Amino acid sequence: MIDQFRQHIADFRLFEPGDPVLLAVSGGVDSMVMAELFHRAEYNFAIAHCNFGLRGAESNQDERFVASIAEGYGVKLFVKHFKTREYAGFNKISVQMAARTLRYEWFDELLATEGFKTVATAHHLDDQIETFFINILRGTGISGLHGILANRRSIVHPMMFAYRRQIEEFAGDEAIGFREDSSNRSSKYLRNKIRHDLMPLLGEINPEFRKTITFTIDRMRETEQLLDNHLTAVRQKVMVESADSISFRISELVKLTPLEVYLFELLQPYGFNRSVTDEIVRGLQDIPGKQYFSQTHRLLRDRELLILTESGPAGSQPAGEVMIDEGTSELRKPVQLRFSVLKNDENLIISKSGAIAMLDADKIRWPLRLRKWKEGDTFVPYGMTNNKKLSDYFIDNKFSIVEKENAWLLISGNEIAWLIGHRIGNRFRIDPGTEHVLRIELLD
Repeated sequence: MIDQFRQHIADFRLFEPGDPVLLAVSGGVDSMVMAELFHRAEYNFAIAHCNFGLRGAESNQDERFVASIAEGYGVKLFVKHFKTREYAGFNKISVQMAARTLRYEWFDELLATEGFKTVATAHHLDDQIETFFINILRGTGISGLHGILANRRSIVHPMMFAYRRQIEEFAGDEAIGFREDSSNRSSKYLRNKIRHDLMPLLGEINPEFRKTITFTIDRMRETEQLLDNHLTAVRQKVMVESADSISFRISELVKLTPLEVYLFELLQPYGFNRSVTDEIVRGLQDIPGKQYFSQTHRLLRDRELLILTESGPAGSQPAGEVMIDEGTSELRKPVQLRFSVLKNDENLIISKSGAIAMLDADKIRWPLRLRKWKEGDTFVPYGMTNNKKLSDYFIDNKFSIVEKENAWLLISGNEIAWLIGHRIGNRFRIDPGTEHVLRIELLD
């Protein structure tokens, strides 16, 4: 097995022989065999153990066992205790999802602070087959059928050359100790039902089903690579990226056939499932303004575009107003602004950038107020003499719905001094009688 192990790592370039690798070791047979193979191959490694506190005394016994193994190998051990059930309840997710999230967040911390090149987990070919069926049962696209990739970002799977039986036989032949997780025997979880009920049945139908499904997964992975290459060209035609959003040109999207498949593949990376993307396709004939949500993103149907932005705390709109006192030099939240007062003389350079407002400082009433626009707001745009509703200004200047949502106002007294990033109010313009200029710059 050691030769296959080395060959798999070399074939998939999981890491270089001298790279420091962090092993995720639970104490179960899979991770214990992985640790033993790392030790025999004389790779540079340390061990990380997660104590999720889900099995009482068993969890603590697992921790002590892994600690003894690390001591025997003479390698560094990292241990973390998690309040998994509390985290799951607070975030309204399953305990299994909570454990996964906590685990990989901690691994990311260790990678960043301890200098490891990568994290190795002991997933093997049987895990890949189980994942294949889980994704089929839950509904998936082609990306859900490619199995567990041997190397994905900072996580590698060096045991992805072996089946469970091979690992267990190696552990028995080499007298490698390990811990049994009692929860693995329960059929409470979908993965265990597949492992204990479906897999034996498939073995009766076809004793070689593991090799057959592994072969199929490999073909699906190759097919996915072809699809990805094609989607790259499609994205260049239909997508427009900006600093805070991604837009899809509806006029280009509707040329794609079958559109339902294309849109699912384009939006799946942002958490949208097939039922939602099918609804989006049906909504392309609707009037603008309809919104669709995944757990992480929002898709907005605008006039000519589908506009994708992050949702949640990062995309939520702050309530209320921010007061800005005279003498403020910089504001960091919720909008980054820089303030300075200049003398209006021959050295003054008037900026025409929409990101810079040049206002008559003597017309400003402090404190300034920063807020989002609201229905009924009016102002006199620079160069005009009559009041104009902001909503009409947005229409005339073809603001998208997202741009309208992100429109901030700087208020002096009860008047709009600046529609930030776009237009100043005409009353605050610089004229021949201006002595001092308030320069405000919108920062990226």
